[in-house]
Amino acid sequence: MKALIIDDETKARSVMKTMLTEFFPEINSVITANNLVNGVKSIRENNPDIVFLDIEMPEYSGLEILDFISEPIEFQLIFITAYQQYALEALKLSAIDYLVKPIDREELRVAINKAKININQKKVTAQFSELKKAIQSLSSHKIALEVPGEIIFVSHEDILYLEADGMYTKVYLANKEKQLICKPLVYFENQLHNNNLFFRCHRSFLINLHYLDKFVKKDGDFLLMRNHTTIPISKTKKQEFLKIIKEVF
Repeated sequence: MKALIIDDETKARSVMKTMLTEFFPEINSVITANNLVNGVKSIRENNPDIVFLDIEMPEYSGLEILDFISEPIEFQLIFITAYQQYALEALKLSAIDYLVKPIDREELRVAINKAKININQKKVTAQFSELKKAIQSLSSHKIALEVPGEIIFVSHEDILYLEADGMYTKVYLANKEKQLICKPLVYFENQLHNNNLFFRCHRSFLINLHYLDKFVKKDGDFLLMRNHTTIPISKTKKQEFLKIIKEVF
């Protein structure tokens, strides 16, 4: 069997590779990749039987593999996480396995044995389909905010507004918390496009209309949010805004 380890941490890749080569003779080849993009490239080039994929990585989370891989799926996926809370609802709703760092050898053995059975029984594509449905179901109500050390799942209704900060986005929450996320604003606009309460009023702002208190028609026009923050509205967005608020409210 051929295994691929996708993890941004050099030490984590080394430890996992050592465990696989020393204790699992059925795995005769171990390949590594340091991020999701390189990992997907390696999947296409090397056709592994098992992929060990870290969830918490910069740029792209391991869960975003579904955006890069199309069916039919030929490999068994095992997620790896450093945080117990990442026994995510999505993973529980699907049959996709996961391991919590530091990796326990016996838990790894169980996961590999399950992977071999699933590969033999051609269950891999079905598992991916279930995972995709689970993530889509969760994402229709929540959005994932990846911050150092954890991923926070926030309900759409708890987001006050989002502000662009270069290639980062500041996410302002109704509970007065603010999170700085390493994703551009357009990423969140795409994530929230099915929710008609979110409106891109300006190139730097995406607001939740539920928390809009006033549209002030002076001083160049601006929006007043419930937390008393003033947010600009661009001239090119004004007519669209007026049309949308008539439909929403």
